[in-house]
Amino acid sequence: SRPRPPGKTSLGEVGSALNPPPLASIQMSSADGIDAIAMACSDGSCTFRPMHFKRRALGDFDVQMEMKYCGVCHSDLHIAKGDLGGMYPCVPGHELAGVCVAVGAKVTKFKKGDHVGVGCIVDSCRECKNCKKGDEQYCYGGMTGTYNGINKYGRASLGKGFEGMHTFGGYTSQMVIHEEYAIKIPESYPLEKAGPLMCAAITMYDPLKYFGAGPGVRVGIMGLGGLGMMGVRLAKALGAEVTVISRSDTKREMATKQLGADHFVAHLDEVQMKKAAGSLDLILNTVSADHDINVFLKLLDKSGMFVPLGLLNNPHAIGQLPLMFERKGVQGSLIGGIKATQECMDLCAKNKIYPEIKVVPVDALPEVYSSLDAGNDAVVRYVLDIAGSLNEDTFTRCANLASPTLDKNVPSKTVTMLKAHAKPLAALGIGVTVGAVLAGALLRGSR
Repeated sequence: SRPRPPGKTSLGEVGSALNPPPLASIQMSSADGIDAIAMACSDGSCTFRPMHFKRRALGDFDVQMEMKYCGVCHSDLHIAKGDLGGMYPCVPGHELAGVCVAVGAKVTKFKKGDHVGVGCIVDSCRECKNCKKGDEQYCYGGMTGTYNGINKYGRASLGKGFEGMHTFGGYTSQMVIHEEYAIKIPESYPLEKAGPLMCAAITMYDPLKYFGAGPGVRVGIMGLGGLGMMGVRLAKALGAEVTVISRSDTKREMATKQLGADHFVAHLDEVQMKKAAGSLDLILNTVSADHDINVFLKLLDKSGMFVPLGLLNNPHAIGQLPLMFERKGVQGSLIGGIKATQECMDLCAKNKIYPEIKVVPVDALPEVYSSLDAGNDAVVRYVLDIAGSLNEDTFTRCANLASPTLDKNVPSKTVTMLKAHAKPLAALGIGVTVGAVLAGALLRGSR
């Protein structure tokens, strides 16, 4: 039978009572598991405290990584906040970057010293046709998320004393991951910048690759927030001709001079829109505010594809005539599988594509979560300095860490949307909590 997560469990009941000896710089596996420290919250106030726990003992196909950095995704806030019903203690984080310190007896893809990453997925059934094709995000049985996921398939368990619990994410000193769900980070790529590639970058790369972006293909990127900026760089690296579509000319120079876009269209300018009609083969739409996509379908050439990536509260109303008479299409996309994520990582390393980040200590989590709740208009990805700030001293420094300033009275876009689509998500084997983990990043698109 499938292990069920516990209800709201206090940090004291789960972590502090274990009170293991101080951690060494590298924790080796024992029969009981691997000692680790995490930053966890016990309820929706997102008040983080350090917690001792155990990762599972190293299995034959497992990779142990000493954590160095972990990006903070917008969905971390939604899950920790309990917007859709939380599982606690909650240890968020699905943008992990670290160094391999040990491998299981049958591991072939990694060795000690390798730079290793973990994204949104830590397990899947590995038997359905989607998993076999490398599309684990579409696993028919439902993928296991890096945090607050259920250990359905037996490759995502924790250590002794934590059996049957939901998964713990990257706000932690140690990670154990099955080699098939780990990403190799090229040594030339800065570790602190690697985490966001396995969330924001793969969200853009997967549809670019699937729909054939490359030389001779004209790609439009709608919205120039965090997702859009990464999309422009990736599309250019693949050799596509890139047009940025934004509301006004305010971001024209950024798009063309800083990011290297070939063209820019201000969609509130009727003259520019008319001139650009029929000029694109593919549009990736990162906008998360309600809008009329029929306006933008006009920018597609015959057989062009429109891919919505930003999640909305309300469904699109789409005119059928352009789809029928010009064979245009609208098709969604969701993060990416392990193979595509590795490709994305390698492409970014080869072309020196870097996300905009700000490295902060774990002590800054209250400020980071306050910023995310307010919208994070700076379009910067916060990255936790795990190696430099999560240790035994953290129990003293963060014993009375403040709670972030959160608006609990205003439902987020994620909450509103996922509640509205709970039934179809369930039909796909996706719980609303996992849906929120996957959705949070997409809501940053137009920021």
